[in-house]
Amino acid sequence: MNKDPKTAARSMRHIRRWPASLAVIAALVLQLLVPTEISTLPRWLMPAIGAALLIPLVWANPFHLTRDEPWLRWVEIVLLAVLVLVNAFYLTGLILFLGSGEADNGRVLVKAALLIWVTNVVAFAVWYWEIDRGGPFARAPEHEREAERADLLFPQMTVDLPGWDRWLPGFTDYLFVAFTAATAFSPTDTMPLSARVKTLMTIQSAIALLTVGIVAARAINVL
Repeated sequence: MNKDPKTAARSMRHIRRWPASLAVIAALVLQLLVPTEISTLPRWLMPAIGAALLIPLVWANPFHLTRDEPWLRWVEIVLLAVLVLVNAFYLTGLILFLGSGEADNGRVLVKAALLIWVTNVVAFAVWYWEIDRGGPFARAPEHEREAERADLLFPQMTVDLPGWDRWLPGFTDYLFVAFTAATAFSPTDTMPLSARVKTLMTIQSAIALLTVGIVAARAINVL
């Protein structure tokens, strides 16, 4: 049975890969701006690793998810895990820098805290987008792959309003979830359902809380 072209077109807008790829690239570029005071790693190391992992993703599905390659999904999850670990390493370096008594440059502290916080939001936004119900490819109704059980409960999934019956979450929705988790340090309108997303949201909120509550507060005092 042929699908309504309007329905298919509307669904395709929710499986675009380029917003997530652009967000990952932006997060990797931010690694070039991390102050040397908080990290001894070469600035080019993380962007180089990320670029190497990002190439197969962009090559297979540059704009829309038209090819279902499960191994590519695992490549991106590995990339995200490495990005989160490096970001946590930077946060640890910043906390140690604060405890050394040499943290008298407020601009360095604010810059480092902002870069760590933004990277935290972007990394977890892509992570939520990649794992919720088996990933964006599985969530799209025009594909034959069966979706897994929901990891996140969006408010649009609980209401019966005209125009929202065929709603699917896009990358912007997951970016909003990550942003609110990093600002409220807890879920807001979208509830985590699975243990894996609860774990990820706990880690994200902890990183954000340390960055804002400890690092940013110290930076303001220095300024």
